[in-house]
Amino acid sequence: MARWTGEWLQTLSSGGATTQEPPQWPGERFGLPEHGPRSVAGSGRRLLALVVDLVLASLLTALFTRPDYSDLAAMQEHNFWALATWAVITVVPVALFGFTPGMAVTGIRVARLDGKAVIGLWRAALRCVLTFFVIPAAVRNPDNRGWHDRLTNTVVVSMR
Repeated sequence: MARWTGEWLQTLSSGGATTQEPPQWPGERFGLPEHGPRSVAGSGRRLLALVVDLVLASLLTALFTRPDYSDLAAMQEHNFWALATWAVITVVPVALFGFTPGMAVTGIRVARLDGKAVIGLWRAALRCVLTFFVIPAAVRNPDNRGWHDRLTNTVVVSMR
C-alpha cells in the first residue's frame, strides 16, 4: 500500500526492494526530454521568475501607492496592494498564456500534463495561492514538481 507521502518516499515491497525505479532525469516518466525545450525547468530559473514577478508587482504598485517606510499603516496598505498586483500578474497570464512575466524573462512556462494548451483559471489561481504559502511550491519530488504542480496536474518546462 502506498504511503500518504506519495512519490517523496518510495514504497517498499515485502522483500525490501523498491517497486519502481527512480527516474533518470526530472520528467522522464512524463515523456519529457532531459535537456532543451519542453524539459522540466530547474529550480534556479523558477526562483528567478518568482523574484522578477515580485519586483514587477512592487514597481507597479509603487506607481499608484507611495511607500512610506516610516508609516506602518501606509506600508501595510502598499504591501497589500503589491500582493494583489502579484496575484493578478500571476493568475491571469498563466491562465491564458501559461507563463507570468518573470517566466517569460527566464524562458519557462507552465504546461498541463494532459496535453491541453490552456492552463485555466482554477489551476492558475490554485497555483498562485499555494505559491504564496511557499512550502507547497518549495517541497519537490524527483520530477521537480511541487505540491502546487501535483494538485493542478501541471509541470513547469523550459521554452528554449
